[in-house]
Amino acid sequence: TKRAYFRHTLATLAYRAEKVLRDAPDDFANLRISPASRTPLEIVSHLGDLMAWATSQTEGESRWQPQPAQSWDEAVDRFFSELAKLDDAVAAGDFARMRPLEVIFQGPVADALTHVGQVGMLRGVAGLPVRAESYARARIQAGRIGREQSDERSEFDGDASWPTPSR
Repeated sequence: TKRAYFRHTLATLAYRAEKVLRDAPDDFANLRISPASRTPLEIVSHLGDLMAWATSQTEGESRWQPQPAQSWDEAVDRFFSELAKLDDAVAAGDFARMRPLEVIFQGPVADALTHVGQVGMLRGVAGLPVRAESYARARIQAGRIGREQSDERSEFDGDASWPTPSR
């Protein structure tokens, strides 16, 4: 069903986000690679805003109320809390009131996936790369939305898209 597929998408977002957000050193949150770029803290704060906006769309509304976070842990906690609210709303939701799930996906959820990738890229720029993984093998499960993700991972060294340079 659309509901099951959408909830799996949210669980995928949670899994990928948890991977890039965990174990970030204190100074990573405020890394700014150019005057026009967002810091990781600003991006993660925006992730929470996106999930709150998406939840408002499950209520047939479209409330945009940015809440800039003051700390990394605050931003990460809020993101996962808002993501859980969204998942709960979709799981129990009244489709007659909701905006179409396709619209919620194409706006806030797709944007969040993009921003999770940005944080992952910034970790690499900061010398803190996220270990490569076969996400098709990941133990992703609808409803598993928080920081507690499966420890069973198909991680590997290197980059599957680029050959390892010969030495």
